[in-house]
Amino acid sequence: MRRLTYLGHSAFYIEKDNYGILIDPFISGNPSAHFDYKTKNITSIFVTHAHLDHLGDAIEISKAKNAPIIAVVELANYCASKGCKSVGVNIGAKLNFNWGSVRFLNAVHSSSNHELTYGGLASSLLFDIDGTTVYHAGDTSLMPDFSMIGEIYNPYYALLPIGGYYTMGMEEAAIAAKMLWASEIIPMHYNTFPNIKANVQKFCDLIESQGQKCLPLKINEYVEL
Repeated sequence: MRRLTYLGHSAFYIEKDNYGILIDPFISGNPSAHFDYKTKNITSIFVTHAHLDHLGDAIEISKAKNAPIIAVVELANYCASKGCKSVGVNIGAKLNFNWGSVRFLNAVHSSSNHELTYGGLASSLLFDIDGTTVYHAGDTSLMPDFSMIGEIYNPYYALLPIGGYYTMGMEEAAIAAKMLWASEIIPMHYNTFPNIKANVQKFCDLIESQGQKCLPLKINEYVEL
């Protein structure tokens, strides 16, 4: 089984055989999210940057599941200081796992936690799940790196923030989708808070007008990879 489940905001859960991968697990602070991690197999946790709506419940889940938090080194060190396992990397790193690989790539965004501790550089993540590529953009503005990522890695799925205010909005995300050459686009980071409200149908219309498929997943809805 290879499955990508949307947990709300920018949080996703990837299942591959006996492996469970969490990304930016903002669960308890999001009233729309419903994910009982205690019943799930979680072997690794990836966090794109230190803001609470991305670090979320990572530390608690890491301790409960003995699963490492994998993040840019400053954020990983912060998580380790809270008593959980962590792996610190930097932009450009590629890590290999039994389920595939992940690359830490650039994002244009700030990164600090609620204690105002510097979280290092914000990142985006490129997963290769046995040949299926999934790009999680994290929080970012429109950036030239999208063209490079599209040309070199050509992700099949692109998970893109569309809410504006803290990240790029719908129009910029549609441009990013085209730059990435991705086949299927999954919007994220929208409608969680009033200032990131977005019309997802309008976004899908933009995506489909440029020959790409839009998948606006509902919370706990999944796609088979």
